[in-house]
Amino acid sequence: MMGVLLSGLVAFLLAIIVSLIGFSIALCFAGDREKNSAFECGFDPYSSARLPFSLRFFLLAIVFLIFDVEIVLLFPILAAIGMGFTFRVLLTGSIFLVIVLGGLLLEWWEGALDWL
Repeated sequence: MMGVLLSGLVAFLLAIIVSLIGFSIALCFAGDREKNSAFECGFDPYSSARLPFSLRFFLLAIVFLIFDVEIVLLFPILAAIGMGFTFRVLLTGSIFLVIVLGGLLLEWWEGALDWL
């Protein structure tokens, strides 16, 4: 019982120390008054509110996320191979990899992976 209480106290003190360090670092990087003020009509903006954003970067990020999730779906196949290698596991994994590779080749063929 004493060990649980002691570890809870240490965790609480560690949380307090980390919050105080974060608060002090945030005070060091505080911006000026113009940057922190709300934008209202009639005032000159500090900087441009419209920053350019690359749509190709957004598309590449979405493709990366999709393929990342598909690769995570391959992990249970590895576990199934570890439990016992069967033809069904090999066939399922191969079909899934062919579909993923087909999607990758389609994205490459359409030029979605070209950055510039």
